[in-house]
Amino acid sequence: MAVNRQALRDCHRLFGLLLTDLFSGSPFVVEIEADLSVQQQLLDVVIVRRGRGRFSGRLPDGLEGLLAHNLLTFKSHREALDAWAMKELVGHYVAYRKLVSRSPSDLLAEDQFRLYAVTARYPQNLSAQVPWQRVQAGVYDCQWGADTIRVVVAGELPREPHNAPLHLFSASPELVGFGGRTYQRHSRNTSGLLIQLFEGLHAEGFPMPYTMEEFQRQFVKDHFPKLTPEARKDVIKSLPQEEREDMIKSLPPEERLAGLTEEQIREYLNRLSAERPAAPRKPRRKT
Repeated sequence: MAVNRQALRDCHRLFGLLLTDLFSGSPFVVEIEADLSVQQQLLDVVIVRRGRGRFSGRLPDGLEGLLAHNLLTFKSHREALDAWAMKELVGHYVAYRKLVSRSPSDLLAEDQFRLYAVTARYPQNLSAQVPWQRVQAGVYDCQWGADTIRVVVAGELPREPHNAPLHLFSASPELVGFGGRTYQRHSRNTSGLLIQLFEGLHAEGFPMPYTMEEFQRQFVKDHFPKLTPEARKDVIKSLPQEEREDMIKSLPPEERLAGLTEEQIREYLNRLSAERPAAPRKPRRKT
């Protein structure tokens, strides 16, 4: 089957954008398609520490222990993580280390760099060719010469919320669905990225566990409390009556009553009291 290079590049960019969202507000900055040479050589993702502190929350399995410079190569469900991909990653590391150092003769220390390979499916051929050690479910260390490359297999990661960002790029329809329902976005634009990712998978014939409409509905329900009052009004107007009532019930009382005058609230309470059947009177005790 012919490989659509643009589609592959788009998928890699979406992976980088998702990581950009995951690390927003943290001491780390994500750089996508870092240009490492005069002849364009693009490294999928670089995660660079730009400030003090720690990442708030829990990172996906295999991405713990980030250093100052973290270089990632990514292989989607249409690509294989093979020996050539590992050679390219190490080559990118050499070029990148020279680029960020003061000079080729004054390189930053090796312990400031870490190499990662994130892949949708298990690299069967590669694991049989090189020293390979399982760290935990879905996480492996590959010994490549003097370098240890952390390999994360998205399709093998445990089905837990902190792994949701990588589940979205797994080769498993069930995990993709779980990732879409579970991932907690960190910026306003991420819902559009997820929709674009799901539409791309659907166009490729990738079997999805639920429809785009179901995904959007679930996403809105999960994130409705975080929306601004104006955005909530727009969402409520777009929903069917039954779902609209459920969504309104999820709001705190003060927000449900926002915009109503005291007279309107009192009038509504009086109407409810009038519609409520009167409680039966208790018989008086005989004295």
